Amino acid sequence: MAAAPAYMPSSIDRARNIADLRRLARARLPRMVFDYIDGGADDEVTLARNVMRFRDIELIWDALADVSTIDTRTFILGSASASPFCIGPTAVSRLFHPRGGEIAVARAAYAAGIPYACSTIASTSVEAIAAASPGPKWFQVYVWKDRSLVTEMLARAKAASFSAIILTVDVPVAGNRERDYANDFAIPPKITMRTASQALAAPRYLWDLLTTPEVRPANFEHLRIDGGLIGFINAQFDRAVTWDDARWLREQWSGKLAIKGIASPPDAERAVGLGADAVWVSNHGGRQLDTAPATIDTLPAIVDAVRGRAEIILDGGVRRGSDIVKALALGANAVALGRAYLYGLAAGGERGVARALAMLDAELRLTMALCGRAKIDGLTRDLIFQRALP
Repeated sequence: MAAAPAYMPSSIDRARNIADLRRLARARLPRMVFDYIDGGADDEVTLARNVMRFRDIELIWDALADVSTIDTRTFILGSASASPFCIGPTAVSRLFHPRGGEIAVARAAYAAGIPYACSTIASTSVEAIAAASPGPKWFQVYVWKDRSLVTEMLARAKAASFSAIILTVDVPVAGNRERDYANDFAIPPKITMRTASQALAAPRYLWDLLTTPEVRPANFEHLRIDGGLIGFINAQFDRAVTWDDARWLREQWSGKLAIKGIASPPDAERAVGLGADAVWVSNHGGRQLDTAPATIDTLPAIVDAVRGRAEIILDGGVRRGSDIVKALALGANAVALGRAYLYGLAAGGERGVARALAMLDAELRLTMALCGRAKIDGLTRDLIFQRALP
């Protein structure tokens, strides 16, 4: 018997889950832009593993528990949050929705009561984002070759009331993202013989792209950038960065600091040792080192190594509220969203992001009730079913 065709919702409001938003995003975007969101490195083993390993983890429950009131409130990096998840930093969000971009995401995050993290390579300036959203905001950085760019951005982030810095440490070089090569992908997008048919197949997106300002790294508009954004990033990545440079960044910033891209207990220990307030467990969404383990598999050992000395945030593969429950049960304090909200952004701007966040929050609350746990601090490892070995 042939498999039933995948459900395609008729609107954002009819989307049932993140997978539905992904289908809507795919229908709206040119293939090269959708693949930039959707793709990973090499054979995309880690990309798939991040999602599948959540599905392999089984939950059990407490029977006859009072779950009449579910409380998901918490604090993440010193910021109050209505739910134990936040917006993770993703580059050039206007590429996915030219009229909304970072502003749409920040507004949706504020409306949902969760923190928003801005990429250093955002297509909207930190000042414009701050003006659009009074909610808690964090700024993601790399330690680049030109240290003056880093110190300048730290000062601008502080002046714009960004309360935390996220140092990404898993990108000494860009990963091998073969979908981008196949699509002649560039930022800003360029129409070539290969991509013309893709652009024409997405006329609404093309109109939005052509009638809005060019997608550029808005925080560096004062610089001359030759070779496009990807060339700029590759030129600034510093392969000589060490833990001494992370310590330098800690000395430059007086607010909260998270170190993102941690995959092992020794590195988690090093992050805590230099004064990081949070260890961010991440493999860059499967976009860097392929065949790396899923983040949910590296989480427990990292928790055992540093729990109580730093907050622990996890990203990678979160598509369901039950995924959030599993991550918290295994010791994370919070999870960060990436593709889950980008699919919503691409599908429908601010309304699409709001829909993604609302669905995840509803699924989280439902899963907590079904597990018999009414509060976030009740999500502990005893909820994870330990299957006996054969």
